[in-house]
Amino acid sequence: MLAGALVLFAGCSSPSRPRAVVSNRVVTGDGRSAGPQDDYSPGAVEARIESHARFAAGIIHDLNEEPSAAAEEFLKAALADLGNEDLVADASTRLIRLKKTDQAIDLLTRAAGRPDASATIFARLGLAYSIAGKRDLAIEANRKAIRKNPGDITGYQYLAQLHLQNSQADEGLKVLEEAGKHPKADATYLIELGETYIMFVRAGKTSPAKERALETFGRAVKLKPANPLLLQRLADGFHALGESGRASELYAQILERVPKAPGVRERLVDILLLSPRRTNAIPHLRVLAGENPTSTKFNFYLGALLSETRQPKEAAEYMKKALQYNLSFEPAYYELAAAQLNLGQPKAALESLEKARKRFDKSFVGEYYTGLAYSHKELKDHTNALKFFASAEKIAGDKETNRLTHTFYFQLGAASERAHQFKQAEDYFRKCLALSPDFAEALNYLGYMWADRGENLQEAHEMIEKAVKMEPKNAAFLDSLGWVLFKLDKPHDALKWIQKAIEHIEEPDATLYEHLGDILIVLNKPAEARQAFQRAYSIEPSEQIQRKLNTATPGPAPR
Repeated sequence: MLAGALVLFAGCSSPSRPRAVVSNRVVTGDGRSAGPQDDYSPGAVEARIESHARFAAGIIHDLNEEPSAAAEEFLKAALADLGNEDLVADASTRLIRLKKTDQAIDLLTRAAGRPDASATIFARLGLAYSIAGKRDLAIEANRKAIRKNPGDITGYQYLAQLHLQNSQADEGLKVLEEAGKHPKADATYLIELGETYIMFVRAGKTSPAKERALETFGRAVKLKPANPLLLQRLADGFHALGESGRASELYAQILERVPKAPGVRERLVDILLLSPRRTNAIPHLRVLAGENPTSTKFNFYLGALLSETRQPKEAAEYMKKALQYNLSFEPAYYELAAAQLNLGQPKAALESLEKARKRFDKSFVGEYYTGLAYSHKELKDHTNALKFFASAEKIAGDKETNRLTHTFYFQLGAASERAHQFKQAEDYFRKCLALSPDFAEALNYLGYMWADRGENLQEAHEMIEKAVKMEPKNAAFLDSLGWVLFKLDKPHDALKWIQKAIEHIEEPDATLYEHLGDILIVLNKPAEARQAFQRAYSIEPSEQIQRKLNTATPGPAPR
């Protein structure tokens, strides 16, 4: 009874591959017999009992964290039962780990001397020889492994790696090409071959190793492996080779079959976040954030992507969660402020930015977003906006000049114009256009500013016309073109563009109807002008429009 119990114990505890006792023969997880167990001679039975006892002793030393003593017992167990190749492999691995390579070689040599020794034993012997620096013997052992079983990839792998380690990459690649010609290679074989090619890619032998690896993984895909673990290895392989698209497809397939496959959704998200299709990560981040509600990473990235897809309310909620569990995560403060600005909550944004300012050094993003908050139509504090924009510009000039983009200078120009610093506004808009000559918003803004002030009308006309050509249905641009033509004493042409602008407005605009009224007055159409002024007043009452309503009579074009 004791011997039978030890057999089961040994089988369940082997770290190599699972074993089960079937009748009196030990069978490995791949169905291969580990060795004949039908010798009932007194010597054979005694040897097996000795092996089981040694194995049990090794397990006890393992549990007591005594690796050297455990390895010694596993070695004795393996020597007593050389036909148990899992046990031989486990014992040799332990010895190599403890740098007792000579003992590992002796054990593997004895196991390889058996008539029915498998290719795997010869391959492991080749590995041990390689570690011991016995290159010729390592090559010979791996070649024997290949001859013994060409369908076992292990010998090819160890031999190819041996060549790579000895700066003979071309020889190693030849070995892998030989392995790739196996006519009955299954998906597991091909995936392991592809993974070995990746070793050569990482060693700098990118051509033709990368091409061969991709071809090999492609062959494996065509075999349509169903095992999620194999699919994951395929996906990892494609990802390692820079084929993120193919990797993400495979990760998605795994999740369809096993939604909770460990680590797969995270890997897919990592790929998507770095791709042009990063917003496709949103549903996966929702799952991950639901499963890991205290994760700053998942809450932050989900919030950032929701903000990018114009869902600021939900974006702000996730940014608050990110900060709830990690108050030291600086980027979340700025993303939260951005979401709050998009929600039309500049005061809330300023509060978020002030919290960041108390915790961290002054930053470009913090100062820039503060400027945007003060510029918001609810606050209209353009003096403070310019102060913070100037601070952001100084920080970027000292450390991050790449931050000084055309959009940054556009915001400075707009804030300067609203603060009635028109010359400064012009300078900023010109900086913006120097960086991006076709930035339609800046072309229109500067052109309209000049037109409204009656300055540089010809250049203003050219700028606005260029903006309209780029966005022919933009009501604001059409209004600007009509207004500059009006200032150029071309009221008939101006009327046409103002009417086009009215056709394309999404929301009623008081300024646009006021412009229409001004043009109609000059065209001697006071009744129609009054209607336009009344429409403007109903949208946004002001004393200026009221005066125009009271004096809606024909007159010359204003200068």
